[in-house]
Amino acid sequence: MEDSPSIETVYEAIYALYNQNTNPAEKQQASNWLNEMQKSVYAWKIADELLARKVDLNSCYLAAQTMRSKLQNSFHELPQDSHASLRDALLNHLSKLDDTTDGVIATQLCVALAHLALQMGSWKNAAVDIASRYNSLKTCFILELLTVLPEEVNSRTLRLGANRRSEIYTEFSDNLPAVNQLLELCLTSEANDERIKIRSYKCFASWLNIRSVSLSQVWHSNVLSNAFNVLCSFDGSNMVQEAAADAVIAFLQNLEDNNNQDEIQIEILNSVSRLEQAYMMSVTNEDLDRTVNYCRIFTELAESLVMTMINKSLGSNGLPHFSIKALDSVILCANHHDYEVLLITFNLWFRLSEELYKINNVVLTEMFKPYFEQLIGALYKHCMIDTDHEGLLDEGTEDFADFRMKCSDLIKDVVFIVSSSAVFQQMYMLLQTASVSNVTWDQMEAALFIMQAIARNILPHENEVVPKVVEAILNMPETVHINMRYTSVMLLGELCEWISHEQHSETLEPILNYLQYCLRQPNLAAVTAKSLHSICTTCRHHMVKHLSGLIEILKVVDMLNLPNDVAIGLLKGVAVIVAEVPEEHVYKAIKEICGRQLNPLLALVESTSEKTIPETNTSTDPIYWLDRLSAILRHLATKTNNEKDPCVVAIVEMWPSMSKICTRYKTDSRITEHFCRCLRFMIRLVSRSTIALLAPVAQQMAYLYKEHHHSCYLYIGSILVDEYGSKYDNPLVMTQCHLLLLEMIDAFIEPAFRLFSEKDGLRNYPDTVDDFFRLACRFIQKLPMPFLQSPVLEVIIRCSITAVSLDHKEANASVMKFLLDLLLCGKSRKDSINYEECRQYVTSIVNSIGEQLVDNLIQASVFSLQSYMLPDVIDVLIELMAYDKVQTLRWLNGAVEKLPKQNSAGLVTATNEQCLQFLNSFHSYENDGELCRSLREFSRYFR
Repeated sequence: MEDSPSIETVYEAIYALYNQNTNPAEKQQASNWLNEMQKSVYAWKIADELLARKVDLNSCYLAAQTMRSKLQNSFHELPQDSHASLRDALLNHLSKLDDTTDGVIATQLCVALAHLALQMGSWKNAAVDIASRYNSLKTCFILELLTVLPEEVNSRTLRLGANRRSEIYTEFSDNLPAVNQLLELCLTSEANDERIKIRSYKCFASWLNIRSVSLSQVWHSNVLSNAFNVLCSFDGSNMVQEAAADAVIAFLQNLEDNNNQDEIQIEILNSVSRLEQAYMMSVTNEDLDRTVNYCRIFTELAESLVMTMINKSLGSNGLPHFSIKALDSVILCANHHDYEVLLITFNLWFRLSEELYKINNVVLTEMFKPYFEQLIGALYKHCMIDTDHEGLLDEGTEDFADFRMKCSDLIKDVVFIVSSSAVFQQMYMLLQTASVSNVTWDQMEAALFIMQAIARNILPHENEVVPKVVEAILNMPETVHINMRYTSVMLLGELCEWISHEQHSETLEPILNYLQYCLRQPNLAAVTAKSLHSICTTCRHHMVKHLSGLIEILKVVDMLNLPNDVAIGLLKGVAVIVAEVPEEHVYKAIKEICGRQLNPLLALVESTSEKTIPETNTSTDPIYWLDRLSAILRHLATKTNNEKDPCVVAIVEMWPSMSKICTRYKTDSRITEHFCRCLRFMIRLVSRSTIALLAPVAQQMAYLYKEHHHSCYLYIGSILVDEYGSKYDNPLVMTQCHLLLLEMIDAFIEPAFRLFSEKDGLRNYPDTVDDFFRLACRFIQKLPMPFLQSPVLEVIIRCSITAVSLDHKEANASVMKFLLDLLLCGKSRKDSINYEECRQYVTSIVNSIGEQLVDNLIQASVFSLQSYMLPDVIDVLIELMAYDKVQTLRWLNGAVEKLPKQNSAGLVTATNEQCLQFLNSFHSYENDGELCRSLREFSRYFR
């Protein structure tokens, strides 16, 4: 937008966008024009004028949103001498808002002003300034302003930098008394206004969430005591109570950072414990919302004290620290009748058990054991299905089924504390008493469900309880509830380790007979197939004699209406067994099980046109069959390196059919992706035995990639290089392989780099970047010398230097891996016969591109990459220093020197001392982690 549009033109565009009678094309045109206007430098003045005129809701909303967006993304456009006038203008706009103003507009303006305050270094103690305007701004807007101010400190888009954030945190710590005083005033002077109460508690929580305050600063705050009073009371709305709970929880979250103040901790523990009475009242009144809030508080207190109760109990002569009492309140909640309350506590139990597992102290484990015993008791009760429930629990749609799965995961994690055998024995005792007491089916089913969660932890030589449980399952009457039978089938699958033990091999046949019976029942087919998969995989040696029976099952598998993922699991199990059968039967077995997937695929190829759209997750979808074939190929295994191996022969014979399928679906990226996954397993399976697939696959991938830029073709290329690049001792065969592979990447280069050279090409095609540089990595790893001599290398290196700034996890990782492998291939390796020649090539490359590479790496680290991506940068820099440390340090100095020392507001990003400290870290460091921390800290100065 070259010239500033008139305000009338802006109103016309707003009207066109929001008017219901405007045709869609005009609406889109107006939207595009307004987007361009918002990006222009004129948007500041236009937004200010729209807010001043207050013509209608739509124009005010657009203006407020524009102001917020500009302050968030384009603050650099403003000269420093305009900051104060913009602040005054925004405060003036806020002062004119009233109760009739749309809340979204007020929020946008508050966020905009917060962004200004955070970036405007000359506005000192902004929070105190805002709080002092109690009489000129409406209370609700002051509270919202003070709430969003700390919330926006860590906004990455603002790029405040570590120095500015440190300054803000110090300022906030100093300003907290003034903010607290204002909140106390609001709660006192407007005590009957629930909206003010809620906003006051939210503001208080927001200031605590930045973790820049100490416990002593706020523990005696009247705001906190007011929140506790609200929670102790049975009056007031649930919204006020929830806001008060949020404030208390925000305070409790600071306990973990201030865990050495026993006196305050005792007071806090006592204050929270007093809420138990209110909790019990909420249970009596069946007020679930309040119950949930109390449970959140109890759980947060316990979680904040986890390390305190563990560490201080360790050094207390076997006596638990007083903080362990926090678990009593959590256990109280665990026994609530609603499972949603118990669910809130799960993260605490996961974390506590993880810490106990890491410490592995018997005395400490015994200390916490009673709490976990009570927890498992509560889980058992909550896992009971309603006795009136008809049919199976629907795992896909029922929240309760999902809850039970989470219970199962939790039990698996914590059972080591109370002993798997003890829990199994306890559940068995309950089953045993079922015939002589009033135990109902739901109680027995819950016991079986707990058993299946821990079944894999049972020792294989256990001979007392498990045989009786298995026998009871196999002898269940026909009339047993469907959920009982479902869970018992699941339990048999989880007992696969126990079944596979030589001592219990006699149980395999009756168990298989039982599972085959269950497989014929529609409601049980899916879970039975899963259990069969587990048993096939674990008991593969014993299952060989049952292979023919399993193949017969595969013949009717599609009549069982199994979900495809379950059928795939069954196929995996059968494929694993095929690897164990005698060699003379392998060919026929593979042709049988693969043919049942390949033949329907070929039928689809012949019967459908390119315009036919398959129905997802049905047998009309090629993916349905490709995924099954992938599962088989992935779990098959060859027994020799001979190309006459029956498995190899059977697989190579499949290629013509696979080629036909690949060509038929070349225009469909979804199907092609799944086809390439299938092809990957096919190549991996036979590559060590024959090179028969290399030429046809490489040529077809190269040809198809020129037509259709599916990045998975590049991925198959990398699989070919990995498998055929350095696997053969025969020099003639190796040379033949290398020529084919180099021809393939040469064919890939032109279409791939045509995509990369588009505007934002690297950013728009991250999958292609990822797969292409994975392919380049494989070349360096498997045939370094031929690749270093290849004319394609230079253009790949230049592209990689540009791509280091790509903020895409997988794509960037592949680019960095390529650069790292390139540098490493010049190092001495035991298996390298061309070491000196490789090193000369790599040294020449480093001298040519080193300075630009280091410059781009530092720029990317500071302005583009996520913190977790920085270790890859360090790996590359370290390898550069291995070639020439003096030169690399000189390049680093130059790269740091080019970084801006001030931001647009005139605030210092990184001081000279901080830059020097960062550079010095490269002169002497003990390990890679030290350099990673240094780069991470340095990058924060600019973020």
